[in-house]
Formats: sequence, C-alpha cells, structure tokens
Amino acid sequence: MDDVLPSWFVFVGAAFSVGGAFGYIRDVLRGETAPNRVTWILWAAAPLLAFVIEVQEGAGLASVMTLVIGLVPIAVLLASTRNPQSVWKLGPFDVTCGVISIFGLIIWLASSQPTIGLIAQVAADSVAALPTLRKAWVNPSSESAVVFYAGAANGGITLLTLDRWTTAGALFPLAIFLVDVVIGVVVSFELGKKRTK
Repeated sequence: MDDVLPSWFVFVGAAFSVGGAFGYIRDVLRGETAPNRVTWILWAAAPLLAFVIEVQEGAGLASVMTLVIGLVPIAVLLASTRNPQSVWKLGPFDVTCGVISIFGLIIWLASSQPTIGLIAQVAADSVAALPTLRKAWVNPSSESAVVFYAGAANGGITLLTLDRWTTAGALFPLAIFLVDVVIGVVVSFELGKKRTK
C-alpha cells in the first residue's frame, strides 16, 4: 500500500504515549488522579506479554507501540505508590475483572499458538480496562484523559504504518486505540454524570 505512514512513525506514536504518561503521572503525584491498580497492573502485564508474541510473529516496528504501552503502566504504578491520595479503593467488580484478565494471561501461557495467545492477551487487556472505564463513568474527576488520548494516538499511528494488516500486527494497536478513545471520551465529557442526572 502506498498510502501508509513510514514505519518509523511508530516512534512518533510511542512519543505520544510517553508524553501522555508524563501528564498522567504528574496528576497522580499531585493526588488529582487515582489510578485503579487492578487495571494498571494488568495493563503492564498484558502488553509486555503481547510484545513477546508480536516479536515471535514478526510484527516488526509495530511492536514498539506494544512495548511502550506496557512500560507506561509500570511508571504509573510506581508514581501511585508515592502519594497515598492516589489510590483508588478496589471493589468486587475490580477483583472480578482482574481474575478474568489473569485467566486470559494463563491462556496465553498455556497456548502453543502465538495468534491464539495474542487474542487472549488482547481480551485480557480489554477486560482489565473495565475497572478504569467504570471508575471514569462514576467519578470522572478521579481520572485524567490525557494518557488515554495519547495511547489512542499511539495505536492509531501504529495502525497507519501497517502496509498489510495481520492479526499479529494490527490486533493490539486496534484494541488500544478503541479502548483509549472510549475511556478518554467518558472522562472528558463526564458521560456517566450526565446519564445519572
């Protein structure tokens, strides 16, 4: 395809994620944002495992996005340990989503098929997003949209660099793009608050 971005643009996408992470971490350190640790722990694990699969499957530079998406949550988690106000209280829903997401990771570990493993990883990562999506819905002021829009930009740019869409190359960036757009919009427009009025 002649209308794709050059492959080096994945580094531009990664820069968006890193920039968004700095803004989010700043808000966490100030106590303005309280990340849901279930989500962020699993958001670190699933992409890092998906990165391994993408490398095995020859996804190329598209895997840079996945690696960065896995490293950002580690930085967020470390920041959340520095400010006691930056801890979101976990409930049964969070724990249930965490268990389901971990089950997806187990499927990856048990699978001898890299593509099935990648699908399980994307499913695990998406389920891990549900506690943060719910939190953004009921308490949007406890979240910061910047990191989600930056992640969506990263995913979108990565997709635009693909000259051929394969499961290994496109599935994870597409899922990241969609999940991050949804959470960003819910936070920015406080959709949950508007629905409950």
